[in-house]
Amino acid sequence: MKKWKYVSLTAVLGSALLLGACAGTSNEEAENSGNSAQQKENGEGQITGSVMGDGSSTVAPITEALVEEYAAVQPNVQVSVGVSGTGGGFEKFIAGETDFSNASRDIKEEEAAALKDAGIEYTKFEIAYDGITVVVNSENDWATDLTIDQLKKIWIEDGTKKKWSDIDPSWPDEEIVYYAPGTDSGTFDYFDEIILDGEDLVRSAQLSEDDNVIVQGVVSDKNAIGFFGYAYYLENKDKLKAVSVNGVEPTNETIENGEYIPLSRSLYVFVNDGKVKENKAFFDFMKFSLENAGDMAEAVGYVRLPDEKYEEGLKRLEELK
Repeated sequence: MKKWKYVSLTAVLGSALLLGACAGTSNEEAENSGNSAQQKENGEGQITGSVMGDGSSTVAPITEALVEEYAAVQPNVQVSVGVSGTGGGFEKFIAGETDFSNASRDIKEEEAAALKDAGIEYTKFEIAYDGITVVVNSENDWATDLTIDQLKKIWIEDGTKKKWSDIDPSWPDEEIVYYAPGTDSGTFDYFDEIILDGEDLVRSAQLSEDDNVIVQGVVSDKNAIGFFGYAYYLENKDKLKAVSVNGVEPTNETIENGEYIPLSRSLYVFVNDGKVKENKAFFDFMKFSLENAGDMAEAVGYVRLPDEKYEEGLKRLEELK
């Protein structure tokens, strides 16, 4: 397989990610993907078809890496993945428009009920761990370690124009500038549940489903603060600072062992059970994904699950077949 190392995340944040066939791979790549060069020459194990997904921009970098690797193994399968945010992805999943839906949070009760009403049975697969990372401008040398209470005071709307000095009198008497994921984002939903406790996010926040917009916003203003998935911080760590939360810095280790609480979370792919059964290409892509999700998660900056969790996922997928 290709040696991925914090691949660029920008390309996956357009209206859709469309990766088809990649002609010609090395014998080593083919072997690593479970197909020998001779098998490919003879056309053995090759399938055709199409697969459609949508959903979380946080999960998108993992999917992008998987789709590119899969195209080298099954060049006649077209995998198309949109990036509408977790909520937007579930809307398409409920409408039957997609085979799978990427999500950076668990499914909501109303979404599960809508799927039931639509007659769609589904299965949830956990694919990686993430830590929502709060970031500030690289020139910010005051708000480098925040408590949960301080995060609440910063982010919850209270009818005032907040300054850093309102959070701590020793901090600058400058107005805070906010950047955050859009309301269709699972990252927004998770932050809302854990930090906002259902209260309104500050109304002055600039919202975007494109995490790179948040990066650029924070980079451009020394009084800015934002949050997004851990991988986006790793890709941009030379431009901005990650904030420690309750004294704990987000790292692969602290995210995996649960020390980075309460902002550690799981990332998911939800699949349409019926489409797994009727679409050989979809089953094959999901099998490939679960076999390689750990490596791809690490490659793009997230944290892999224990191997047994991927094995459990593969068993559930086989049962769906």
